Amino acid sequence: MTTFILSQTGFVSLFAIFATGAIGALLLSRSDAAANWWGNLFAIIGSLWGIALGAAALAGNQTLSYSTTPILSPLPALDFSIDNLSALFILLISSIALLASVYALEYVKHFYGRYSIGALGFFYNLFIASMLLVVTASNAIVFLMVWELMSLTSYFLVIYDRAEKKNTQAGLQYFAMMQLGTIFVAGAFILLYHFTGSFDFDAMRATAFQIPTLWQGVIFFAALIGFGIKSGIVPLHIWLPDAHPAAPSHVSALMSGVMIKTGIYMLIRVLVDFFPMPPLWWGVVVLAVGAISSVLGVLYALTEHNLKRLLAYHSIENIGIILLGLGSALMFSSLSMPALAALALAASLFHTINHATFKSLLFLGAGSVISKTHTDNIEEYGGLAHRMPQTALFFLVGSMAISALPPFNGFFSEWLTFQSLFAGINSGVSSLTVSAFLLAAGALALTGGLALACFVKAFGVTFLARPRSPHAEHAKESGFFMQVGMGTLALSTLALGIFSGKVAGILQTISASFFAPVDAPALVAHTAALSVQHGFASVSGVALFALIAIALFITFVASTYGVYRRQRVVLGRTWDCGAPLTPRMELTATGFSRTIIMIFKRVLRPQLHVAATYAEGNTYAPISRTAEFSVTDIFREYLYQPAAALTLKVSELIKQIQSGNINAYFLYTFLALIGILCMTLI
Repeated sequence: MTTFILSQTGFVSLFAIFATGAIGALLLSRSDAAANWWGNLFAIIGSLWGIALGAAALAGNQTLSYSTTPILSPLPALDFSIDNLSALFILLISSIALLASVYALEYVKHFYGRYSIGALGFFYNLFIASMLLVVTASNAIVFLMVWELMSLTSYFLVIYDRAEKKNTQAGLQYFAMMQLGTIFVAGAFILLYHFTGSFDFDAMRATAFQIPTLWQGVIFFAALIGFGIKSGIVPLHIWLPDAHPAAPSHVSALMSGVMIKTGIYMLIRVLVDFFPMPPLWWGVVVLAVGAISSVLGVLYALTEHNLKRLLAYHSIENIGIILLGLGSALMFSSLSMPALAALALAASLFHTINHATFKSLLFLGAGSVISKTHTDNIEEYGGLAHRMPQTALFFLVGSMAISALPPFNGFFSEWLTFQSLFAGINSGVSSLTVSAFLLAAGALALTGGLALACFVKAFGVTFLARPRSPHAEHAKESGFFMQVGMGTLALSTLALGIFSGKVAGILQTISASFFAPVDAPALVAHTAALSVQHGFASVSGVALFALIAIALFITFVASTYGVYRRQRVVLGRTWDCGAPLTPRMELTATGFSRTIIMIFKRVLRPQLHVAATYAEGNTYAPISRTAEFSVTDIFREYLYQPAAALTLKVSELIKQIQSGNINAYFLYTFLALIGILCMTLI
């Protein structure tokens, strides 16, 4: 069976499953229930097949190549390959897609009768397939084709809930940014083709190091911008906080959990795989981008009161943490420290996996809350732990994981990233290099503290205290399939934490293959701090995982079936100084985060707008007052809005050349031909 899965027939069968799911869902559009079950069941089957393929390829520790003849002869041969890095991402994408699809069996029902469920299933299956194609493509032309397919299918998923104008605007902004990114990605590959003479990744890998230093720098920036837009790095993140909340929640989980990681995958492929000895400044730039993205991402998350936008900003933060590991790996590689480079890249890959797990869990939890309360405003929640106890438990686990609290997975990958940065600080290579690592470590520490504060706000205001609106008052728990998706991810965050030593060992083997040669004793010496993690992977680790899992299961069953309610419970009023308790007495999300926002006011630029309503003829005693506290998106105000205004002005000027005179158009054609001729002669 393993041989068949790894064969070319097995590889093609994987995508045939998703194609069957996509086409079948579209054909069954007349029945919402049939389209939902068909589309998601084939997505589940395809995801299981992808898990088997990724696991088998990873266990085999070999590179597999596939080539198919295109239907149309002018097109290039469709070349794909799977190495250990590709296998890891196949496994990651398929695992998250599996649980998102199980969740969707129940979640998609609240779209019945509003939009075409068949269209949702069509684009959803193609979206998953396109992500798998992206991480297996081994030819630049083929890669650009499937990269665009991924952008196009995700665009239609972003605008699926098109009744709200903000969703269509978010989709348009997303698509425009993706096309801008594709221009830079294509530019990087064109330059690689110019100097290597081939679009094949193997040829680029073999000869890219011979490219002149200046052009290597151009390729670096083109790749960083192009793939950085997809990943959502600052300041190229402008699309992410709008697009992720607009999509259905199971799609948001895939976009935030794994789609943006395809940009990370390609950054590793180009910057690490194609250029084994990069200049030192490459690593410094990536490290700086990571530090800025992590800090600003979590700061803007603290200001948000839209639950899904808050989670979207945390994706920017965690991409920054991933880049801290990648930047460290590039720096160590340029300093001829392959063991430390392997350690840093392993930390980056580990946090990639961990973020995919807990962020998908949190987005599914947010979808559960929003689908039952019909609002995404945190200020209108409250008391949901009593009405949605399972969702509250799963969201709490995700909040602890993303806040890097042990024994959940987020702690161990951030800790491994700290180890990489501390190793750079202790390397003593130069004062500037040490300073870069020191500042990055400080940024990571600040990010961790702010993330913890943000999720105290997110969980506390959403699930604790009393309901603040009728939406929260009448909320009910989500269905079985939604709970299965969230519960499995919650257990996965625990398993990845307890068995982090085993996971880190596998990732170090993958990362070490990019840095030659890595001396085994040196790698062990640099990763001695992982002994605690390896201890967790022993028999005691299994016992600990079983104990915590049983405790979570008992809590789940008790909250579901009311075991606690059989006990005699006496309810009494909280002492309130004689005043009736109301939701107005609760701490709001705005009040919780205001102090932190004011500390960083020079960056966030908060604004307070106060308005008062007066009775007719009375301008002294207001009937009511309202206060609105907001922050300024400095990138939107000072970078994107001026750029958009300039583009409109230039467009107006260019439009004037369309005079409608056929003679003028002939003149333009003649001048263009002269220009091309001159370029050819040069």
